[in-house]
Amino acid sequence: MNNLYFKQLEVGHMANFVYLIGDLKSKQCAMVDPAWDVGSVLRKAEADGMKITAGLLTHTHFDHANGVEELIRKTGCKIYVHKDEAKYLKEFTEHIVETHDGMKIRIGEVELEVLHTPGHTEGAQCFLSGDILLSGDTLFPGACGRCDLPGGDERKMAKSLKRLSGLDEKIRVYSGHAYGEASSSTIGIEKRNNPFMQKAWTGG
Repeated sequence: MNNLYFKQLEVGHMANFVYLIGDLKSKQCAMVDPAWDVGSVLRKAEADGMKITAGLLTHTHFDHANGVEELIRKTGCKIYVHKDEAKYLKEFTEHIVETHDGMKIRIGEVELEVLHTPGHTEGAQCFLSGDILLSGDTLFPGACGRCDLPGGDERKMAKSLKRLSGLDEKIRVYSGHAYGEASSSTIGIEKRNNPFMQKAWTGG
């Protein structure tokens, strides 16, 4: 999409990625996984002439959601979180939009599809827009998210990775952390090189 606005920003001391994705025509964008330094991300959007109209959460772990309160306070925007994890954001109920698998979210003229990908947490979700997949802590270059934390489930993770392996191999994968040398990957590369995705894909 020629009007796509997309930025990857590393924030905090846990190597988190925050993303801005939106529509250059309408100047609207969403902040994905608002955490750590929401102010600097807001300033980046403003410097680019963009207005943040939504917050999207891949999951509700602290390092991905500790900026929700600040984002709401400064923009008044809605926060999109999977229905299985909305319970963790009860204090922001009036600003919460509960998502579900297959739901479409529009930011200006940009559409993002919700893919429920449990495994790291019960309500983990990815956002797919064109050839961009925002995978949160479900899929990393060469790895996948931990399943040994509350809400984690190895079997569900395997199913989620298998589902993602069925996407177009050219789709670019942008994960929730700057782990390793690569800041992004593709579904094709992960199918060939990621042992966790290979195991899920082949059923091994």
